[in-house]
Amino acid sequence: MTSNVKLRKVGVLDYDTQIKEVRCQLLDQLKVLDLQLEQKSQQLQDLTDYLRRRSEIEGEYARSLDKLSERFTSKIKRKDPCSGQSVAQCWLVLLAQTRQESRDHSGLSEICRTTLTEPLTHCLDITQRLAKRSKDVCTQLQDGLLKVTTELQTAWRTYYQYHSDYVSAEGKLKEAEKQKQGASKKIEKRQCKVQEIQLKCTKARNDYLLNLAAANASMNKYYLQDISSLIDCSDVGYHLSLSRVLLAYLSSRSWDQQNLSVGLQQLQSAVSGLDQSQDRDNLLQTHTNTFCLPLRFHFQPHDGDQVLEVSAEQEIRGEMETRFQQLQSKLTGFTQETEESQGQGGSNESLASSSGRPSLARRRANLQETEILYCTKVKEYLCKSSLVSKLQAKHDLLKVAVEKGTSVRARMEGQPIIQFTHKLFTGDMLSFIKASGQEIPVVVESCIRFINLNGLHHEGIFRVPGSQAEVNSLRDAFERGEDPLADSRCDMDLVAGVLKLYFRTLENPLFPQDSTSQLLEYAEIDNETERAAQLKSVISSYPPPVIIVMRYLFAFLHHVSQYSDENMMQPYNLAVCFGPSLVRGLQDEDVVTLQPQINSLVKGLILQHESIFPSPAELQGPVYEKCMTLEQDDCEEGEGDSEILSKGEKGPAANFMCV
Repeated sequence: MTSNVKLRKVGVLDYDTQIKEVRCQLLDQLKVLDLQLEQKSQQLQDLTDYLRRRSEIEGEYARSLDKLSERFTSKIKRKDPCSGQSVAQCWLVLLAQTRQESRDHSGLSEICRTTLTEPLTHCLDITQRLAKRSKDVCTQLQDGLLKVTTELQTAWRTYYQYHSDYVSAEGKLKEAEKQKQGASKKIEKRQCKVQEIQLKCTKARNDYLLNLAAANASMNKYYLQDISSLIDCSDVGYHLSLSRVLLAYLSSRSWDQQNLSVGLQQLQSAVSGLDQSQDRDNLLQTHTNTFCLPLRFHFQPHDGDQVLEVSAEQEIRGEMETRFQQLQSKLTGFTQETEESQGQGGSNESLASSSGRPSLARRRANLQETEILYCTKVKEYLCKSSLVSKLQAKHDLLKVAVEKGTSVRARMEGQPIIQFTHKLFTGDMLSFIKASGQEIPVVVESCIRFINLNGLHHEGIFRVPGSQAEVNSLRDAFERGEDPLADSRCDMDLVAGVLKLYFRTLENPLFPQDSTSQLLEYAEIDNETERAAQLKSVISSYPPPVIIVMRYLFAFLHHVSQYSDENMMQPYNLAVCFGPSLVRGLQDEDVVTLQPQINSLVKGLILQHESIFPSPAELQGPVYEKCMTLEQDDCEEGEGDSEILSKGEKGPAANFMCV
């Protein structure tokens, strides 16, 4: 039998002190065993009292549940069935579950009162008897242990006495040997004495060593085996009895929980039938004539007028366009306010309910404030959404009329209207290039030209968002095949927003998704030359039209970064703006996790674009030029010289741009 008793580390002590400590320890052991018996007895008594009190509580609770169920069951029987069948079904299931719960608690009360308390009383008697007998055995073993220590102490003293005599006799023999005259008999006598005492000392030492081994063996046996056996003896049946009682209690509770779970599932099924939308639809269907939609208002022309649509003729085109723009601006504002009103509906309510534990009057006041706030939000949302619906209807008609008028005006002025068979925005760029024949999509070329001519010095370009409504207007113009930037002056942030919007809304990103992981891996290479070579090997596998657009775009971004001391757009800032639009991970990849790597990749492409993308000799196609004009490719010498002087300290930026 194993034991968890730890050996004590002590210094060199005399046996009297050591044996005294052992005696004190043995007395403490008896006290601990008595305390253990007291604790076990108290535990059994407390558990018995708990079960009896639990029986009373469960019985009272069962009777209360039964009365509650009978009270409302009788009320339901006296009344006619409710019109709302789902509510009536919930009531019936709830009352049935209450009756079942009453029966379960009544059964648990009976088990706690009789079945479980009797084994605990029997266990208490057995535990006390076993503890008493175990203590008697422990006392007997301790007496034997103390007897062994006494024998050890006696043998030790005897050994010390004989060894002292031996040392003394040997000293006298040495003195006699020093005296050479007439000492032969004396020396012989003392030698015999030394031998006699040495024999006694040897016997005493042997006896002492044997008693020492016996004492240590007895100590080990008692502390490492006997104590554990005595504790096990006193605990026989205690844990088993408690286990059986608690398992019986657990079984009863598990059965109750199973019944409760079944009842709650039935109630949950009934509650799931409480569908507000379904009840609303049933109410509307029940009163169809009251809530049906009236007949639609139809156009009633006067005296044979056959024009059935809004027209933007030459005389009123300007007025219609102005009205359309005003209406579009209002619609955008009201739509945003409506969305904000809808999104903030529950914020104040949660704020009011999250404060501490206010008084009853304060809680009622908070509840009324919440109700007023909720109704106000609902009213604002409904009113604003109704206004949005009205403005949207007008906006759609005016948009059709203005677009038709614009198309007619363009044809009259000789401006070509290109009809695309593929979408420009939200479409596939490669398919658009093949269908339109534009090596650089018109939106990319036009926006870059506009920024080249007007925006390289614009602070925060690509970072400050433009008006979404106006951005959408430019997008729609490009989608119709027009170039709204060819002969107009637009806000720089709008143009930058359209360029970012184009790449962000492409059906497939500029960099194919299946190569993203390889690009990100190569972007981590420390050696710039090796990194550029590896990235070039991946990009060279793309379709040539896509590579041409990439080369054009990144040369432009590098040009923008050369004016970073004015526009505050270093390569990293540009990478942050364009990275999410140009490079996307696979569907199961975390965008937030990959974003720092994507930014690093795009930054490297901007800085090393000349080493990564093929030259015109390697791949023929349009190339971005730092010097651009609206109608001609050459720059005036005077402006070019002045630009060179103004940018002379910027290194690569000395490649001037005419503005």
